[in-house]
Amino acid sequence: MVKHIVLWTLHDSVKGQTKEQNALLAKQRLEALKDNIADIIEIEVGISHIGQGSSVDMALYSTFENEAALKRYQAHPEHQKVLPFISAISSGRQVMDYEI
Repeated sequence: MVKHIVLWTLHDSVKGQTKEQNALLAKQRLEALKDNIADIIEIEVGISHIGQGSSVDMALYSTFENEAALKRYQAHPEHQKVLPFISAISSGRQVMDYEI
């Protein structure tokens, strides 16, 4: 089993949308991938509401059967469609993948 975790810091606003609006839209788009990509076992997106100085704004937690399944997810056309929006709203990104 592979866990895939991504943490983002978001811009305060992009194209007239607030950070909070963009985070909600990103959450909807990312979590909807489960309906279109069979390799996703579990996917969850959390949005920070506490706002501590060292916290990130948004986190993705997902699970895949193995590394090959993670790579298929990353290359999947539906995942690729979401990436330009996520890139536009984020100012920083960190990723961790680990096997359990």
